[in-house]
Formats: sequence, C-alpha cells, structure tokens
Amino acid sequence: MRIQFPMNPNPLHKTTGRRRRTRVLAGSLALAATTVGVVGYGVASAGTTEDDRLALPVDGGTAFVDTGSLAVTARTGGGRQLVLSEAAAGGLGTPGPVTRTDNGARWSYPDKGLRVTASSERGRLRITLTADRDESVDWPVTGTDRAASAVQLPRGEGLDIPVKDAFWNAGPETGGLAGSSVDVGEGLSMPLWGYSLGGADGKGGSGVSYLTPTDLGTSLGFASTGGRLRTTATHAFDAGEGTRDYEVSFALTDGNPVAPAADYRSYLSQHGQLGSLRQKIQQNPADEKLLGAFHAYVWGDARKAAGVNKLKKLGVDRMWLGYDADDNPMNAQAVRAAKAAGYLVGPYDTFANGQDPQKADSPTSRWPDRVYPDFCVRKADGTPQTGFGNRGCYLSSQAFEKAETGKHYLADRTRTMVADGADSYFLDVDATGEVFRDHTEGHQMTKDGDRKNRLARMERLSKNLVLGSESAQSWANKVLAYNHGAATPVDDRLWKLEKDKETWGGYAPANAPGAFFKPVKLPRDMATAMYDPKYRAPLYETALHGSLVNAERWELSYDKLPEQKTDRALLAMLYNTPLNYVLDGPTLEKSGPELAALQKYFSPLHRAAGTEQLTSFRWLTGDRSVQRTVFGDGKLTVTANFGSTAHDGLPGGCVDAKLDTDRQARRLCPAKLTG
Repeated sequence: MRIQFPMNPNPLHKTTGRRRRTRVLAGSLALAATTVGVVGYGVASAGTTEDDRLALPVDGGTAFVDTGSLAVTARTGGGRQLVLSEAAAGGLGTPGPVTRTDNGARWSYPDKGLRVTASSERGRLRITLTADRDESVDWPVTGTDRAASAVQLPRGEGLDIPVKDAFWNAGPETGGLAGSSVDVGEGLSMPLWGYSLGGADGKGGSGVSYLTPTDLGTSLGFASTGGRLRTTATHAFDAGEGTRDYEVSFALTDGNPVAPAADYRSYLSQHGQLGSLRQKIQQNPADEKLLGAFHAYVWGDARKAAGVNKLKKLGVDRMWLGYDADDNPMNAQAVRAAKAAGYLVGPYDTFANGQDPQKADSPTSRWPDRVYPDFCVRKADGTPQTGFGNRGCYLSSQAFEKAETGKHYLADRTRTMVADGADSYFLDVDATGEVFRDHTEGHQMTKDGDRKNRLARMERLSKNLVLGSESAQSWANKVLAYNHGAATPVDDRLWKLEKDKETWGGYAPANAPGAFFKPVKLPRDMATAMYDPKYRAPLYETALHGSLVNAERWELSYDKLPEQKTDRALLAMLYNTPLNYVLDGPTLEKSGPELAALQKYFSPLHRAAGTEQLTSFRWLTGDRSVQRTVFGDGKLTVTANFGSTAHDGLPGGCVDAKLDTDRQARRLCPAKLTG
C-alpha cells in the first residue's frame, strides 16, 4: 500500500483543491505548513454553537466540544464525522456557564474544581484544564471511533499498531498492551499518540493527533474492548508536583502512521522548541563528525591507539567512540589517535548517582566534600531516593545548581573527565523521562524543575563538547547532538531479562563484560514487540531527524541480538540512523570487516541527509514488508524489503538507497556481509 503525506502550504485556503477524494504525492513536509501532515479545508467561525456543542475551526474541518462532558467530535471538509474523544470517564459534574473568548470559549466544572478553555490555535483544537485542588481526570478517551484502524505510540522510535491485532490486544505478560498504562512523561519518547481512522489502503483515510505538552502527571492507559485497542489518558492535578495545568491539542491528519509526529514537529517549531543539527554544528564544528559515524563503546585493546588504528585501516571514516568511566579509560594517546582518524571520542559520565566515596563501586559515583549524602534527592518521608542498582542515592539537580556558582562541582568533574583531550561526552540519565521531586530542605524541586536544571547543565556542556544522553526525550532535543536509546522500543520485560546474568551476561570479564558482549536470543514475543518491522514507524525521526542523531541503547549492540541483525540494519538505513556497537580486541578482529562494510554504505547517506527532515514514510506492500522513507526535498530516498521475496527488483532482506545526485540506487544486503 502507498501512504503519502499531503502538501499543506496553505491549510485554511478553500481553493487549494488538494483535499478531496484523491491524494497528491508530496515531495516534502515543509515547516511552512501550519500543521504538517494535517488536512486542510474551509472552517467554521470560532466559538459558534451547533446542536448545543461548541464549534471551533481546525485544519481540515470543524471540531465540536460537548461542554457538558468534554466529548470531542469533528466534521471534515468532506463531510466525514469523526469521534476524537468520548466523554470524560467518571463524569465531570454540571458545567458552569460558557463564556465566549476571542478564539474559543471558557467554562468550569465546579464539582471537580476545574476551569476549562477551548480554542482554535494554529489549526489545532487546544483544550486546557486548570484545577484549584488536587484531583484527577480520565480524558481524552480515544480510539473509540468505529473507523479506528491503527494507533501510533512513541515507544522508543515508534510503533504503528493495528487496533484489531491479537498480539497487542493481549496483556503485557506476553508483550501486548491491554490492561497496561504508561507514564507519558517517563515512558514515551514524545508526549503524543495518534490514530488512523480507516483508509487502510492509503486512500480516503483520516486520522487524529493528540499532543500533551503537560506530560508530567499524565499517563496513557490501554484497554481491549471487543478485540480493539482503546486508550484513555489520565492526568493527576497535584499542586506539590506542579501539575495543576493540563493541556491536550487535537489535530486532524490524513491517517499516515507518522502524521502525529509530523504534527508534533510542527508544534515544536512553532513554539521555538525544535533544535537544528546544522545550527549545532555552527556552534560547535566537532558536531559535524557525527554525520556518517557509527557508535561504539570500546573495551580492552579496542580502547588503545592500536585498536583505533585498526578501525581506520579497515576503512571506517567516521566513528563515535565512548569508554566507560572505570579505572582503565582511554588514555591521551588513544584519544589523539581517534581524533586524528576523524572520530569523536568521549567518556561515559553521570551527574545523577552518589555513593559513599570510601565504598563507591564506580568513579562516577564519587564526589568531593559532602555531596554525598547532602545532595541526595529525598522523598516526602525524608528517606533518600535509592540510586543506580539500589546503590547510593540519586543526586538532586537543584542542589548542584545552587552550589555550582561557588563550588563548581559539575564543571570540575567535566574538566577532569576530558583532560585526556576528549571532544565528546555521554551524560547518562539526564535526558530521560525519569525526573524527581526533591523534598530536601534547602534544595526542594518539582519534576519540572528537575527537567529545567538538567536542560541548563546540558546546554552548558553542549557549547564545547559533542553531547549525548540516554534515551533522550523530545524536550532535550535542542541541547543534545546525539542520544543512545530513543531508537529502541523497549518491552518492559527487557529489564528483568537483563538482570538474569546467566542468560544476559554479567559484568565480567572486565575487558569484555558479558552484559554487553554475550549474544542473546530474545524470547519470540519480546522480539515481536521490539523489532517486528510491520509494527515499527519512524515517529521519533519524523519529529526530530535533523535535530539530533538517534541510536539504540548501548547494551543492545548490533551483535548482541544475532537474530535481529538484518532487520536492525535495514531499519537503521531506512531511518538514516547509526548502528551502535561494543568492541574489544577480539570482536574488532572478528566483526570489524562487517562493521566497516556497513559504515561505508551508511556514511555518504548520513552525511547527505543527517541534517535533513524525514519528509515521507510509506508502506509499499499490504503486509508492510516493504517500506520507503524520503529525507529532505528528495535528498535521499530509501526502500527496505523486510520480507523474503523480491519486490520491484529489490530482494528480500536488502535495502536500496538513492541520493538525489545518484544515477542508480545503492544496494545493501546485510546478511551477505557475514557469508
């Protein structure tokens, strides 16, 4: 099937002639559009009423809000009726009077202590709820439209899940979603979800994008009703947590699986929250060395200058090399060799963990003076927030920020870590969704305050170092150049599997820990949940490609999961994202030629398109086995065949990539590289 983005240069103009029963192939998703990927028709006047409902114009038609229940429907310009949300679960009580505003209306629910505004903003329906007491609301209730065909979820890179799919309608114990709930602010890479509404063949489809900028305090629950996945958002209004405000923006889309992420990219751009890798390179020219680079954490002999030179002799022209903060890091000679080869090189560090300096099991957990225990995050009962692996405590970003101007703990730490000449830095945890409220007298903070502190210190680091972090959420995209982890749609059962040292491997031997080097066969249902291509969709890349470089988690190196290697290589090329490795002397010798061949293919493609926007994603076959992406205004087109039979001359298990300057496509068949 072909799923295409619409052109949307003037979404409110009635005479564009674009949005009728036929679809027009789009060359790009230009950010000049009010809402990228969103349909555009004529609209109603703001704040009018129809059948006792508030009618508000949105790109693509008119949205209707039932002020008594917060049920939301829409009518497209073509006359199609859509259900965007059922009434709030559990009821809201009798509403107060509705007052017209310039671009919408406001009213209240006195029984719940809620004030509501609904408005038309930049082509979206924006509804905000503000509470005067600690309360919760279950809304919006989504996926109930009979035409709902698939739900989009930014778990890692992203998933597109048919609502009737039996695998996902099962419970989380077998990899499904039914009966589970995810913290939007912690468990999703971006604060959004979406639905496709019919049009499974790519013709006549519609869809809806849901954005929740107030993701802290918000969770998304999944239920299987009649064999169909539905979702309900729940927001907890909590003064102490700073979550008394709740916002949801609705946008009509064409039903493309990545349309919600395209809508979010547009939202970020409109609000000055979208980073640019081009601008980051202008600020710090070393960032340019990310383009074309694979990533690898090095151990043993691979940390030495000879190991670096081995990579260079294999023909690897770009690499990001990281090393653990143990008692044997890369030395200055190895760092010089890496930089001479054109590679980025840097340490792993974290500002989040503190332990007793006399007993700490990692150099990164040792801090001077009384940072430990005085900087520990403390819960409401005064006990410390237990740190990594149940050791020590999590350290308060607020405590560090208050002390930094006088004590320079973070600046001194960074200078020490890069004294070997390193030009990159991996700061663990800072950009993840796990943030804390600190009750400690003298450095209290909310979760939002924790985010702001982390952003501030990451921004300082990014001025002189090529900065990355773990599983970076979208709110950190402006300060990071790369991240490790957001490309992985992690099944929660992975954490339990990683604790099984017999299966997964432990932290020995020191030069090649089994946890990173031991090959593992994933349970079938976990492999399906994480890596089955028919469920994958490049949501993160659609929103953030060209802002930062995204890779998989570092403990899930390319060689760690042998059965997924071909699919992971195809996904990386399709999404224009680097593969991530762990290397020691023996694996460099064994896997080096394969790595070099893959990197040689990837490098010119990423150098050309790494700073470009992902502008199109399509399935070319009904079983989703053949997929195509486009970057920029046709700068790069990539077609991947995840199936076993050829399609249009492209063999199964292979990928074709074509730059706009190429006369013919460049082909890669990853499985053939190992014979």
